[in-house]
Amino acid sequence: MLVGIRTRGVPLAQRLSAQIVASEGVEVPVAQLDTGLYRDDLNVRPHITVRPTTVPGDLAGRTVVLVDDVLFTGRTVRAALDAVNDLGRPLRIQMAALVDRGHRELPIRADFVGKNIPTRRAERVRVRLTETDGIDEVSVSQVGDG
Repeated sequence: MLVGIRTRGVPLAQRLSAQIVASEGVEVPVAQLDTGLYRDDLNVRPHITVRPTTVPGDLAGRTVVLVDDVLFTGRTVRAALDAVNDLGRPLRIQMAALVDRGHRELPIRADFVGKNIPTRRAERVRVRLTETDGIDEVSVSQVGDG
């Protein structure tokens, strides 16, 4: 099962699922996971909005691949691990990230990475995914820049 971490991990998981169907002919279910209530920084990020988590079926005994757009400190992945374990006990949990920018604060790594992009902590990595104009992009900018 692919588990997209809200927000941009969900469309990435959906795209990966569609690619697996196209290339392998195998349906891979996609879940949508909100980590808001599992974050360890709620006291410094009070603007967190909690969105629904939807899981099509039981996680027990399955391989779960967490999917997110950018892997940075590892704190979102830690929250996702806690959330998944509250939903069931998967056989294994793996991680897929479109971009790994480094600067981990926790011992977390991605099993599948689209692109490693070395950054400075003072930079922001933005991922733009669109269905309407067909233009997807990854950009790196200084914090405070547009």
